[in-house]
Amino acid sequence: MDKFLSCDWGTSAFRLRLISTDDLKTIAEIKSEQGISGTFKSWQESPGSSDRVSYFTAVLNDQINQLNRQTGVLLNGIPVMLSGMASSTIGLIDLPYKELPFQTDGSDLEIKPLNYGSLNPLIIISGARTKDDVMRGEETKIIGCAPDLVNTEQEQLIILPGTHPKHITIKKKQAISFKTFMTGEFFDLLSTRSILSASVEKGGDFKDPLNRENFIKGIEASQHSDLLHTSFMVRTNQVLKNIPKQQNFYYLSGLLIGSELKGLTPSVPVYLLGGTIHTSLYTLACEITGINIMGSMDADEALIKGQQIIFQNTFRDTSF
Repeated sequence: MDKFLSCDWGTSAFRLRLISTDDLKTIAEIKSEQGISGTFKSWQESPGSSDRVSYFTAVLNDQINQLNRQTGVLLNGIPVMLSGMASSTIGLIDLPYKELPFQTDGSDLEIKPLNYGSLNPLIIISGARTKDDVMRGEETKIIGCAPDLVNTEQEQLIILPGTHPKHITIKKKQAISFKTFMTGEFFDLLSTRSILSASVEKGGDFKDPLNRENFIKGIEASQHSDLLHTSFMVRTNQVLKNIPKQQNFYYLSGLLIGSELKGLTPSVPVYLLGGTIHTSLYTLACEITGINIMGSMDADEALIKGQQIIFQNTFRDTSF
């Protein structure tokens, strides 16, 4: 099989890519807001609708057909690797979480082949859990970046920035623990729905020296003060010090990211797994707080690579 379809079906967004298996290049892709949450709600509200698997499969088939029309490539029979919320209680099919630890080659994850009303074989990847935390989608990215990790006998920390950042501890080629943070969601709430919303403004370039300077100030403030108090300084920065709103935006970002990183042990090497913007922010934050960054990888590339590894390892003897 020289191609596969990479599907990242999140809570609020859908992304489908046609991938070349040999070099993992994206041949074509489509994005939509047809996330799992909206799809589940539509299914519930559809009178006399089909069963959930059929409904979700029909939505997926429609997206595949759109990609087919865009590329002119016949996609029938090409396997679809599904990561993210597709395996959740509101997804296409509910798969149990793999309880930690899990192997970083994906060999012991919960994987479900499904061929149900689709011209494409579906391969659904479930998430992972501890006793009090869960992830769906990040496990695939971990598998994708694992071959790049060095000194796999040593404890290492992979940080995945985002709305709900994950800190995942890797040791001896196993994910042994992780923590989820509310950093991105708190930032959104504070910057758009709190009293601080009048004191911040999005749009400034992080490369601007003054924006970077205030981001660093936020990080430094987070290390020696209580967040509930320091966050109010975003307001007083603007009212008393006349700090421009775009610079304050980065001060608030520094406060929250710095608070997230506050409890890390500097001796444990960190690997960043995110997009360009998040990687820039977290790289500087780690430098300021004395955290050793041993490498980084684009999160989308890691997802695609992880899906390829899972497909090859799990279905190496299967012919589609």
